Amino acid sequence: MTALMIDGESLSFEDVLAVAFGDSGSTRIGLTDSAKEKVSRSARAVETLLERGEIAYGITTGFGAFKDRIISRDEVELLQTNILKSHAVGVGEPLDEAQTRAVMLIRANTLARGFSGIRLSTIELLLEMLNKGIHPVIPSQGSLGASGDLAPLAHMALPLIGEGEVVFGGVRMSGAEAFAKAGLEPIQLAAKEGLALTNGTTVMTALGLMQTARAQWLADTADVAGCLSLEALNGTTAAFDERIHALRPHPRQIECAANLRALLEESEFTREHDPANIQDAYTLRCIPQVHGACRDAIAYSEWVVNIELNAVTDNPLIFQDPESGEIEVLSGGNFHGEPLAIAMDYLAIALSELGNISERRIMRLTDEDSNSHVLPAFLTEHGGLNSGFMIVQYTAAALATENKVLAHPASVDTIPSSANVEDHVSMGVTSALKLCRISRNLEQIIALELLSASQAVDLRKKAYGVERKLGEGTRRIYARIRDEVPFIEQDEVMYPHIEAVNGILRKDFEERVK
Repeated sequence: MTALMIDGESLSFEDVLAVAFGDSGSTRIGLTDSAKEKVSRSARAVETLLERGEIAYGITTGFGAFKDRIISRDEVELLQTNILKSHAVGVGEPLDEAQTRAVMLIRANTLARGFSGIRLSTIELLLEMLNKGIHPVIPSQGSLGASGDLAPLAHMALPLIGEGEVVFGGVRMSGAEAFAKAGLEPIQLAAKEGLALTNGTTVMTALGLMQTARAQWLADTADVAGCLSLEALNGTTAAFDERIHALRPHPRQIECAANLRALLEESEFTREHDPANIQDAYTLRCIPQVHGACRDAIAYSEWVVNIELNAVTDNPLIFQDPESGEIEVLSGGNFHGEPLAIAMDYLAIALSELGNISERRIMRLTDEDSNSHVLPAFLTEHGGLNSGFMIVQYTAAALATENKVLAHPASVDTIPSSANVEDHVSMGVTSALKLCRISRNLEQIIALELLSASQAVDLRKKAYGVERKLGEGTRRIYARIRDEVPFIEQDEVMYPHIEAVNGILRKDFEERVK
């Protein structure tokens, strides 16, 4: 077992992935001593405000449009319980286990900064749920992205008070039953705690982080698929020459070109200089420019997520002067998900583009006129009787088209809520959920390209009549595919082969994040 001590300031991208995808119990998560001190100080400040009878939003007032409704001292705890119950209105498919674990960790980390007024024992109970593998059932739909992710976070927090549902030991059950089995006791929320648990950008941050990690892997895999297609199509590596890219110094374009050169090193499937065939089509020649631009979006998303991981995103925030002890409660808008919403929309566009160019390479592999008869029509030697890979390209086209529809940015939409008090929202979780679908579609498109390119490579081998080597990077993925999928001599049921390649890709991603 490893230990991860969080303090609200140093949680890393890699930490979240390790906890999200790791086995429950493999990492023990706790709070640092400094975080415990800050959290306790903030909780005492809330108690001081209550003793003084001061009015503070969400502590002694209602929420949203009820901000001017004063709550009596003897009802402040009920107020916090009510916020969880009334806000747990999510619908749709629940988040999966990895997403849920990421949400719980990130929420605990933002509370650990010590500006939220929540008690130490409450954060520790949330972490104990995570440590014991008690995963709240969090419906994926219902967040407007301001005031944060209210509905899904309410579902996350319900088990703390003995309500809601969880998955524990692979079984869905009530939160109360899971707590009893795990030897935990539900709590009565104190002032400010219900609001602290529900108000913030945690869900969109968790989804954004995980999709950014997938996007990094997808971009690398798209490079491999593009190179294998280039080899199958007798393409040239001339367009990847580092001198070309040095003259347009977008850093990730340069990095992509270098990666392509490394993947294709020692390849005997690419063509030498041919005065009659100087350059390839854009889908091959411009891989560094297109894939590099997509990697820019991935890098931007990672930058935004890394900031958000250690940000305080609830409202109001509790500030206390370390010398005078003076307490100030400030209302602001750190819960607004616009930075993440825009980043996720940008990333959605980028992944859609990776799918667009991949689908066009599949078209070039299957259309003998487009590939100058380097390959037979639809990658079959007996066309007419056999349709070969004709409909493989159809599926890729359908997925690419769906991604174009999904790439419409959610962040440009808004709808007022809470009687028009909360009159501009980010739709950040909507951006992230669309991105999840785009990511899954892109994985399928890349799998279809790899399947098609492997078939095309075998046809090229037959045409050569002698064994030739693929590039340093492409020969590995080709060998893995051929371990599970044979060359298709004549028409047969294709979907198991597609699923086999998808399985190879999924295993590769799992190994990468673990």
